[in-house]
Amino acid sequence: MDQAFWNREKETLDPSVRAEQILRDIKDQLHYVYDELPFYRAYYDEHRFHPDMVKTLEDFTRKVPVLTKDTLRLEQEAHPPFGRYLGFAPEDGLHVHGSSGTTGRPTFYLFSRPDIDYIRGVMAQALYTAGVRKGDIVQISTDLGMFMGGWGALWGAEEIGAACFTPGAGNAERHVRLMHEVGATVLITTPTFGLRLLDEARMRGYDPVRSPLRLGIFIGEPGAGIPGTKAALEAGWGIKALDCATTSEMTPWATNVECEERHGVHVLQDEVYTEIVAKDDPQRLLPEGESGAVVYTHLKRKGQPMIRFWSGDESRMTSEPCACGRTYPRLPDGVYGRVDDMLILRGVNVYPSAVQRALLEVEGLGSEHRIILTRKGAMDEATIRVEYDSRLAAGGSTPSPDRLDELMDRTTEHLRAVTGVRFGIEFVPPQTLERFDVKARRVVDQRSAS
Repeated sequence: MDQAFWNREKETLDPSVRAEQILRDIKDQLHYVYDELPFYRAYYDEHRFHPDMVKTLEDFTRKVPVLTKDTLRLEQEAHPPFGRYLGFAPEDGLHVHGSSGTTGRPTFYLFSRPDIDYIRGVMAQALYTAGVRKGDIVQISTDLGMFMGGWGALWGAEEIGAACFTPGAGNAERHVRLMHEVGATVLITTPTFGLRLLDEARMRGYDPVRSPLRLGIFIGEPGAGIPGTKAALEAGWGIKALDCATTSEMTPWATNVECEERHGVHVLQDEVYTEIVAKDDPQRLLPEGESGAVVYTHLKRKGQPMIRFWSGDESRMTSEPCACGRTYPRLPDGVYGRVDDMLILRGVNVYPSAVQRALLEVEGLGSEHRIILTRKGAMDEATIRVEYDSRLAAGGSTPSPDRLDELMDRTTEHLRAVTGVRFGIEFVPPQTLERFDVKARRVVDQRSAS
């Protein structure tokens, strides 16, 4: 570790040398899971795949079948509670975590001490890349329950030598008050809750720009990579806002992390190998710069390793150099959508994150909105219900009709320019829409009731 890097040699390695190391790790990991973990042997035999078939990184993409969350859920239902890919004796586990699923039954993760030690080191590298240093006071404003986000952040920040405190789930007022009382210099939370805390600070009479924070690291959902959201967080708090995260299944989840140059997230390929593949064909790797689905692989984790895990996220990758000196490739726009969240409106593909980005770019709008989907006959309709900025109305009164008409025109035209769709717009007063404490749920689909 030095002032600029956690591990200079590792982070500035020649990419061709790193690629050779990655291929060796992939081969080792494939043989490990096939030889030692019954789930993978059965899964690969079913798909007529054997680790010896991988000679190159191209082979890895073309020949190794992907895993999905449904595959893991069914495996754990058939072989409870952790599935046949645990990798160690259950009595050697130290932490049980999980992610919620559509059935209400979590997918469980059990972590051993070696895996936790490994995760701690990788998370430290990631958070150091984002700017966390010894002497910082790190406020982790996420739920320290079964969700892995808070735990990974805690372990990594501790490894760096920063002091950590966790105000607990919910209660935005408490988070804002303790931020000032403790003197937090780094905030780690979701973009949604970061914006919620910003509103709460203003309501409680705090000047957010004068908070003790210098840095925000935003996890758990797309947001800090969206220009409008990043700008709102940075201007509102007077901080640098950095994007960070993969998924809880891929813990150490911070292997997509933004440096302080803020030109997209660095992909720590030597820890979690990341591929951008065709959305309709996970065996086809896409050229640099082309948008596609994100697939992840643990290279070193031995407990419940994920090999070619289909995340459902969408992004694009570049190997263009970064001014920070790190030689990892980058996702220049972060993760900006989910393949399964895409809306098709009048034949146009629209991501909710693109709507959010466009709204945050319109002066005069607030930070919260909903996308209301309805159906009239055979036609899908979409209305944006969005708060206007409190500063539009002096003394808390409703803005004049002329101001709202002008805002309506600007909002409608900017949304059409960004998304290609002409949305209906409905303005509501500030603080009308429900705030979320973790991840936002801004799409309200009423089509089945139409």
